[in-house]
Amino acid sequence: MRLRADGFSGRQVAQSLCVARATISEYFRRADLEGLSWPLSADLSDADLENRLFPVCPGDVRRAVPQPVWAHVHAELRRKGVTLSLLWEEYRGVHHDGYGYSRYCELYTRWEGKLSPVMRQRHPAGERLFVDYAGPTVDVVCPKTGEVRTAQIFVATLGASNYTYVEASWTQGLPDWVSSHVRAFEFFGGVPAQLVPDNLKAGVTKACFYDPEINRTYGDMAAHYDTAIVPARPGKPKDKAKVEGAVLLAERWILARLRNQHFFGLDEVNAAIRPLLDQLNGKVSRHLGASRRDLFERLDRPALKPLSMEAYVYAEWKQCRAGLDYHVDIGRHYYSVPHQLLKQKLWARITARTVEVYFNGQRVASHARTSGNRQHSTIRDHMPAHHRFREDWTPQRIRGQAVRIGPNVEVFVDVIMRQRKHPEQGYRTCLGVLRLAKTFGRERLDAACLRALEINAHSYTSLHSILKNGLDRQRREPTTDGPAITHPNIRGADYFH
Repeated sequence: MRLRADGFSGRQVAQSLCVARATISEYFRRADLEGLSWPLSADLSDADLENRLFPVCPGDVRRAVPQPVWAHVHAELRRKGVTLSLLWEEYRGVHHDGYGYSRYCELYTRWEGKLSPVMRQRHPAGERLFVDYAGPTVDVVCPKTGEVRTAQIFVATLGASNYTYVEASWTQGLPDWVSSHVRAFEFFGGVPAQLVPDNLKAGVTKACFYDPEINRTYGDMAAHYDTAIVPARPGKPKDKAKVEGAVLLAERWILARLRNQHFFGLDEVNAAIRPLLDQLNGKVSRHLGASRRDLFERLDRPALKPLSMEAYVYAEWKQCRAGLDYHVDIGRHYYSVPHQLLKQKLWARITARTVEVYFNGQRVASHARTSGNRQHSTIRDHMPAHHRFREDWTPQRIRGQAVRIGPNVEVFVDVIMRQRKHPEQGYRTCLGVLRLAKTFGRERLDAACLRALEINAHSYTSLHSILKNGLDRQRREPTTDGPAITHPNIRGADYFH
């Protein structure tokens, strides 16, 4: 109406507003019938103008279509196996004159879009790598036993280019989780600035909305490659929507094509995945006009951090406490730490060949890893001074010292150690016996040991009493109450020597 008042023809108004000429003519006709001209009255609202131009006739009553309960539809779709097609069939079974399937889906999509707005995320090149495991697994048959084992599918995708990496691993445990990341970095030829995983135990020890606790081994791997771990919020899968979409594509374009194949090893599964993965990354997107590989080469590859010169060596971290014997239990073997750390909480870094112990971020002990044999690996410097003194003495060394003094001293110390449940329990007695040689001389000590053995006095106190009273210099006369009895069952004292 404003353009016509300015002198424009109906054709010119239609071209200016990009509206059909017939529609413009119909509007002009309705305005003329109502006697409306430009400018309109200030008190005429849009609703009043609509009613005057397009009045509702009494006979023009539209058919009322039964409306579905969209909240019920939305709740039912969360149940496993329920689809919109099934719910529409149930709706039409009750309301035969209801909406058609396409209109039904359109109205539900429009209703659902009002529930919660979706934030459009921007992913700068080389910044984020989203990682997750697919739900479906692949069966692998052992060729020897026929046992069927399931392989897990690891998926990683870059945010900017959607360039995707897929591989099969035996478990979702920490060793396979970290190893899959290392192989993914090698596949991409670089490292992103951030890793965005789910809150699985291998990656996040304790999930938290504000301050999640990252698994220490996973964090150690990230520190090695100079990247950060920013896990998705618990219960917020849209935080890692990129990998959720990549998982769906991996299921449709890779796993679905392998559904009829039989595998007898993990290497066979990965060998079958690789050409299908190349096809997925090389497929040209219709809305972008480029493949994931083209976008990766143009966007992500130049922005990725270079790989570390040395590959990450897998190491597990275990929190432990030093016992009273200043040893920590790692895999049923005991490794020593400095004795000053008794009862302290320590962290042990365990690799295939070494065990390193840390206290307050500082390494305090390092050992070669040993199998779990319940034995001890002890470093001399970790022991207290009085323990080092005892450590210097062994049964062989004590016997060697006794041999240099005399044969009877050797027999005496050997008897002492054999009488104890553990030879170490006789060390102190034997050391006391050997020191008597400094006070009384070697000859007297050897003679005293002979006399002590004859009277079965196997103690330091008895031996010292013999030397102190000079009994080693006196000849011991046999005491008998009567004539000697000769009989095969009576062997005499000399039998034991």
